[in-house]
Amino acid sequence: MNYQSSLEFLFQALPMFQRVGASAFKKDLSNTLKLCEHLGNPQNKFKSIHIAGTNGKGSTAHALGSVLQEAGYVTGLYTSPHLKSFRERIKINGIEIPESEVVNFVKAHKDYLLELKPSFFEMTVALSFDYFARMGIDYAVIETGMGGRFDSTNVINPILSIITNIGFDHEQFLGDSLDKIAFEKAGIIKEKVPVIIGQSQAATTEVFQNKALEKVAPITFADQSIHARFNGYSEDSDGKNRVVYEIEGTSSYIKKVHLDLLGNYQSKNLPGILASINILKSQGLLIDQKQLFAGLANIVANTGLKGRWQTLSTNPLTICDTGHNIDGIQDIVAQLLTLKNDQQLYMVLGMVKDKAHDKVFEKLPKEARYVFCEADQPRSMPAEALKNLAAGFGLKGTVVTEVNAALAYARGKAKPEDLIFIGGSTFVVAEINDL
Repeated sequence: MNYQSSLEFLFQALPMFQRVGASAFKKDLSNTLKLCEHLGNPQNKFKSIHIAGTNGKGSTAHALGSVLQEAGYVTGLYTSPHLKSFRERIKINGIEIPESEVVNFVKAHKDYLLELKPSFFEMTVALSFDYFARMGIDYAVIETGMGGRFDSTNVINPILSIITNIGFDHEQFLGDSLDKIAFEKAGIIKEKVPVIIGQSQAATTEVFQNKALEKVAPITFADQSIHARFNGYSEDSDGKNRVVYEIEGTSSYIKKVHLDLLGNYQSKNLPGILASINILKSQGLLIDQKQLFAGLANIVANTGLKGRWQTLSTNPLTICDTGHNIDGIQDIVAQLLTLKNDQQLYMVLGMVKDKAHDKVFEKLPKEARYVFCEADQPRSMPAEALKNLAAGFGLKGTVVTEVNAALAYARGKAKPEDLIFIGGSTFVVAEINDL
């Protein structure tokens, strides 16, 4: 087998939620446990940090991975979904898993995989654990997929669990209320393992407290003692723009950080990130202030993170972001409106079929000009249908089906001083040519 045929086996022979949706979702860890046992339980051969949440878990995972790298630890990073390459999901010190490792894994275990019939996600998780164990990493930062309790990653016994926040997403699988969704995410809380909650929410606090009590797990609500306040932008000595955050609170030993992730919503993630560093240091990890600052200032360079408030071009300023649920879209719109004065805002928008479209449309600005598109994958909402639904909310625009053609259309209409946003779905961002 070569790399391409190995990928085809992964994508086609095994169900993949990213492409087919509900039919690939399982509320069962048995396949992952069997697969890990077949591999010699690699998940027990390295220390790990486990991250769940509705929004912010990817940014948090990459931030912690970057800090650990700067501190000199060999750091594995497992995240999903990927944008451009399958190999983005599995990295060590920011370097993607080699193609040869993917090929060798599939060749060595193909017969067992065909017999067990695990999902795409189950198999990819097992591949990452096997790779991390064989490479002898110091720590792995592991991001859950959708939920927590039945997520394939939940076979690890981490040194720290983190839940960033709870919002409405994947309600058909996780529940139709915040407390039900929180219950699923709380499934990553383990016996006597510290857990950090990034954002306190009235509807979810008791759920987390009860689960932590049951598991005798020390619990910290990060935002109750650490606050991050946006304080403008800074061009640092390397010529790159970064966001400056003033840090306040009794649990913070630093007063200011520079972050290379430019979305204002990172202010919600920073308390959890900083509280996590505090816990890790209390467990004996050696992370000094200089390493912390460097890690937070160089997340993109260290880990290769893409698609988080990423500037694609200027004149007109063109920004993409993978935020796709109600809270994520609301944060995006709020920041877009701070950038827009008298300029025209263009929104290049695509979505998947199984989202709460009406709730998202309610958050979108009516004065924007919309270009509706669709990513080339089965879960995409047809662009024409999206346009018709949006019209019911006073959102007007045109249909240009292919993602890059839609972006080119918006750029052709916009003046140099205007503003263009492209997103609405991770899959739309993934198809941008110049990402």
